[in-house]
Amino acid sequence: MKFLLFFLLLSLSSPALFHLALARGASNISISPVDFDSHAYGGSARVLLEDNKSEGSIMQGYMTNKDLEEAIKAFGKKCSQISRIYSIGDSVQGFPLWVMEISDKPGQEEAKPAFKYIGNVHGDEPVGRELLLQFANWICDNYLKDPLATLIVENVHLHILPSMNPDGFSLRRRNNANNVDLNRDFPDQFFVINDDEYDRQPETKAIMKWMREIHFTASASLHGGALVANYPWDGTADKRKDYYACPDDETFRFMASIYSRSHHNMSFSQEFQGGITNGAAWYPIYGGMQDWNYIHGGCFELTLEITDNKWPPADELPTIFEYNKLSMLKLVASLVQTGIHGRIFSSDSGTPLPATITLKGIDYLVKASQKFADYHRLAAPRQKYEVTASMPGYKSKDTSIWLEEGAMSVDFVLDPDTTAKGKVIQNCDCNCGNRLDFVGYIWRHYFEAYIFLAVVLVFICFLFQRRMKSRLSKQRLVALPKRTVV
Repeated sequence: MKFLLFFLLLSLSSPALFHLALARGASNISISPVDFDSHAYGGSARVLLEDNKSEGSIMQGYMTNKDLEEAIKAFGKKCSQISRIYSIGDSVQGFPLWVMEISDKPGQEEAKPAFKYIGNVHGDEPVGRELLLQFANWICDNYLKDPLATLIVENVHLHILPSMNPDGFSLRRRNNANNVDLNRDFPDQFFVINDDEYDRQPETKAIMKWMREIHFTASASLHGGALVANYPWDGTADKRKDYYACPDDETFRFMASIYSRSHHNMSFSQEFQGGITNGAAWYPIYGGMQDWNYIHGGCFELTLEITDNKWPPADELPTIFEYNKLSMLKLVASLVQTGIHGRIFSSDSGTPLPATITLKGIDYLVKASQKFADYHRLAAPRQKYEVTASMPGYKSKDTSIWLEEGAMSVDFVLDPDTTAKGKVIQNCDCNCGNRLDFVGYIWRHYFEAYIFLAVVLVFICFLFQRRMKSRLSKQRLVALPKRTVV
C-alpha cells in the first residue's frame, strides 16, 4: 500500500520521474489489459503540446538512428528477393532517409498501384518508426503464408519510410534540427506559405521529390498523441474549426473506416465517431503533408494517430503492433480490393495513353501512368459512377458503372480527334526522345494522304514525258525538208 501511495504522489508531483521509475522496472506494478485498453490506446484526448521528456530512459528499448539504419539494411539482406533499400535524401544533420520497398518485382515499374507509409514525422512520436520496421519484417516472414501479405507483395509496390525526422528523434523533440515542424512545411492551398522551394527543409524537399519520381496511389503517415484516423481537408479558408470536406470526402471516410474498424479499439472512440475525423473539424493546420499529397501528388493520404501516449514504454510496442497490424495490412490491400482500375489505349496504334480519369460530380483528376497508362481510382463502394477518360487530341469516352464492395476493371480505347488540326500531333509523347517514334506517328496518321500525293506526282510525270515526246516529234518534222541529200 505504501509503495502504491509513493508512486501516486510521485506521478502527481513529477510525471517525468514517474515514467522514469516505470522504465527502470518497478517490480510490483504491472499494466493490466483493462488499463492498457482504457489509457494508452483507448483514450481520445489529443496531446497538442510538446512533451518535455529530457530523460535518457525514455528512449530505453527504442532503436537509435544507427540501430534503425542497421535494422533496415538487415531487412534488405533477409528479404532480398522481394525488397530493395534506397534513400530519398538526407536530413539536416545528414542522416539518410531510408526507404524499404516491398514487391515481387522491387525497383521495376509496373502497371500496379503504389502505397507509402511514413513514420516519425514528428521527432517525439517514435512509435511509427518501430511499428513500420516490424510491419516490413512481418510481411517478409509471412509472404506465401498469409493471404494479405501475399496479395500485397504480388499486386502492390509498398514503400516504407520509417523515419522522416531522424534528427528530431535524436534531439527528442517534435521539430527537426532547424526547429521546423515538418508537417507545417508543405505548400498550402489556402495561404501563401512555404511557396519558396529553397526555404523548405531538406526532409520536405525529399518527400516532394519522391512524389515526382513515383506515382503513388495512396499513403498514410503514423503519428502519436491520439487514437483516430484523420482525413482531408486539414484546414479551412477562414481558419475556423469546422468540417471542411474535400471533393473525395466519401472516399476518404471509407479509407479511414477501413483502418479504424480493423483496429483493436480505434472505432470505439468516444470523442471521434467511428474512430475517424475530418482534420479541419478536429483542429485546423496549414502546410500539412496530407493535403499537399492529395492536391499536388494525386495521392490519397491519411494521417493515422495510433497511440495516445506519444512515447510509451518500449515493452508495450509489440502489443501496439498487434493492435495496428490488421489495419495496416487492410489499408494497403484496399488499393487492389476496392476502387476502379484499368488502362487507356489509342485506337489507331494501340499505344498506351497517359490520360486522365474523372468521376462525374467529383472535381478531381486521377492521371494514368506515363509508361503503362494504368490508373487506380479509389472510390467509395455501393455507388453508381460515370467514369470519363480524356486526353487532349483524343475524343473523350465515358461509361456508367455500379461499384460493389470489390474492385472493378474498366479499360478505355480512345479515338484520335481529327476534327481539329494538329491536335493529334501535339499529343505525341515527346518525352521519349526518339525521333523515329515521331516519324512513325506522322506516317501512320497521314498514310492515305501520302499515297494520294504519290499518285498525283506520277500522273504529272507521265503528262510531262508525253509532252516532251510530242515536242521532239514536231522539231524533227520541221527540220526534215531542210536536210540536204547528197
